[in-house]
Amino acid sequence: MALTRRQFLTLMGGSAGAAVLFQACGLPEKELLIDSPPSMPEDLVSGIDNWYATTSQQAGRSEGIVVRVMEGRAKKVEGNPDYPLNLGGHSALSEAALQGLYHPDRISSPLVRTGPRGSGEYREISWEDAIGRLSSQLNELETANESNRAVFVTNPQGGHLGLVLNRFVDAVGARHLAYEVLENNILRNALEEVFGSDSIPEFDIDNADFILSFGADFLSTWISPTRYARGYGEFRQGHEHRGKLIHVDSRFSLTAANADQWVHVNPGTEGLLAMSIMQVLSSSHPDPVFQSLDSEGILDSYSPSNVAGEIGVSEETIKRIAEEFSHSKHPIALGGGSAGAHTNGSQNLKAIYSLNRVVSNVGEKGGIILNPKSPIDDIGAAEPANNFSEFHTLAEEMKSGNVSVLMVRDADIYYGMTDTADMKAALNNVPLIVSFGGINDDITSIADLILPQHHFLEDWGTDVPVAGPGYQMIGFQQPVVRPFFEHRGRNLGTKGFADILMTTAQVMGKDLGLEGQTFQEVIKNGAKKLYELNRGQVVSNTFEGFWNGVLQRGGWWDVEAKESAVPDVRSLRGVDSPEFGGGSQQEFYIQPFVSTLGDGHYSSLPWLQAMPDPISTATWQTWVEINHKVAEEKGLSEGDVLEIRPANGRVIKALAMPNPAVPPDILGIPIGQGHRDGGRYSAGRGANIMSVLDLKMDSELNSLAWAATKANITISGEWMRVPKFENTVPEFPRDEHHSIIEITSGEHH
Repeated sequence: MALTRRQFLTLMGGSAGAAVLFQACGLPEKELLIDSPPSMPEDLVSGIDNWYATTSQQAGRSEGIVVRVMEGRAKKVEGNPDYPLNLGGHSALSEAALQGLYHPDRISSPLVRTGPRGSGEYREISWEDAIGRLSSQLNELETANESNRAVFVTNPQGGHLGLVLNRFVDAVGARHLAYEVLENNILRNALEEVFGSDSIPEFDIDNADFILSFGADFLSTWISPTRYARGYGEFRQGHEHRGKLIHVDSRFSLTAANADQWVHVNPGTEGLLAMSIMQVLSSSHPDPVFQSLDSEGILDSYSPSNVAGEIGVSEETIKRIAEEFSHSKHPIALGGGSAGAHTNGSQNLKAIYSLNRVVSNVGEKGGIILNPKSPIDDIGAAEPANNFSEFHTLAEEMKSGNVSVLMVRDADIYYGMTDTADMKAALNNVPLIVSFGGINDDITSIADLILPQHHFLEDWGTDVPVAGPGYQMIGFQQPVVRPFFEHRGRNLGTKGFADILMTTAQVMGKDLGLEGQTFQEVIKNGAKKLYELNRGQVVSNTFEGFWNGVLQRGGWWDVEAKESAVPDVRSLRGVDSPEFGGGSQQEFYIQPFVSTLGDGHYSSLPWLQAMPDPISTATWQTWVEINHKVAEEKGLSEGDVLEIRPANGRVIKALAMPNPAVPPDILGIPIGQGHRDGGRYSAGRGANIMSVLDLKMDSELNSLAWAATKANITISGEWMRVPKFENTVPEFPRDEHHSIIEITSGEHH
């Protein structure tokens, strides 16, 4: 039966609800319906603030936050001291969420394109019209038995939103691809191979006494930096002695700067070093574990004498690291970032994480704590993203006219895909592009139909963290303010993404088999399943009391529900040498890295644009980290505009930033700038390093090897002052008598 107009508007208004006051100990006394009118009379201002708990899942990081609200407006974000993953800490990204909520460039109603694609010419339409257009197109494909020509691309989704998305895609017959600019599927596949679980384990940094990290900038941007930075504080000063950190990397990162020893290796050889460490341990500490790890007798080929030259690290250093690692009481090895971004990335990470099996620290204090499965069936952590090769294939399908409808949510494939994959040209061949973006990012700016979703502070959700705390937990996201554009009426404004999908399915006559008519009801019914378990840290005699409890604490968790099984050791086949685009004709290795803007999705937030990079202190632009002696030899100074030229013919420009800590053969370039659109704070600013990378892929998973491109540089003759925190202070202090960094045998101290 077709929906009536009244039923339609009722469904689309389903996200509004009561927010529960945050109270760290005990249940809240009351619930408030938070109202945020566009203009408030003076007599409405009370000066009383309230705090509401919710979760932030931005950039794939799970954080529990509390938000200060006055007169219906969100004013300040703090970390939730109850939340297991961050225990009161919070990231700059969570802090900047307020700017996303009140951004002047937010899209305030559904839009349909009226001018040429990419012209920015749109007109407002009602939600009834927008849902009708989308459902009509999907129905036409179904009638013609061509539902597979509809493709839905999103960021990786878990929790109840992932459930709704999967049910919707199955119901309408579309294909779903999960997209990340920097894929974590190499990391998760390596963890699956080594530990039998593709969820990211809890790294018990707090209780470790020796950390050996490879490429993972865990103190700055990798996976869960708020959690790891807090643990690092305990690691350094929370025990009877100070823990030791050795960081292995080809770039000087924030984690390298904080390490006791930065071991510089040639790019892509991190796994060779891990294998060499294993070879040292196998010869000096015989153990049955090595029989599985070296089932084909290959370890001897990785002896320090055989690989030291290729790695760029002395034999003595390799042996010393091996001895320190094996003689520590609670050692831990972790790897990621650039170590997994080469043609041998999967092999690198499997070798690195196998070091933990060698020292038998899985499930042990100060080691690797595996995460158990979700306590609710069908509600789990997000699945790994699809690999680069699959998106390359999607681009070819688009160019061949085999994609009729492309739906996109929080997955900017226009920006993040290298130009060598021809994604930009392929998108022009798709008849209908539908975006659920709340702001005009690159892909939204070329969409034909825009159905703007709520900001997460206005919406419901749940989160089963991919990188959990080592026991079962589900975070709960509640709207802490009413939707900012609610005053425009139910048929305009923004809507919750899940509610848009559920309403579209009902308009099409599809039954998603969900327990609830709105997303809030679906989540509340999911909470009933947790209540019926009768365990965990939220306890109440009634379900309503339990429901209020999980909302006011920010989630549910059970510290006793841990993973007890330790899987069998998987075989390790070795590590190949990395391959690079460009060959010997290219002088420098391009080392893209994540700075304050993440993967670029949040470049529209001026607080993040203005936050200085922790190493260079640069802001608001794209810069190139280059060794200061190399810069002097080439006649470069800070602010010179360089042209970065890989062998593939693509070129970008960026500002020179000489730095004595940069290895001579490395160009460090931050990811995040160079957007076609994204609002007034990001459009046309800087350059997109992802666009010029070579089409090199991981040898096992076909993921993009984003650290496998080499390039030359030319001086454009232009100059621009580098915007940075200290403004006109010289780029680095010079001392003619003492070098700032000592480099011997591949070690940087």
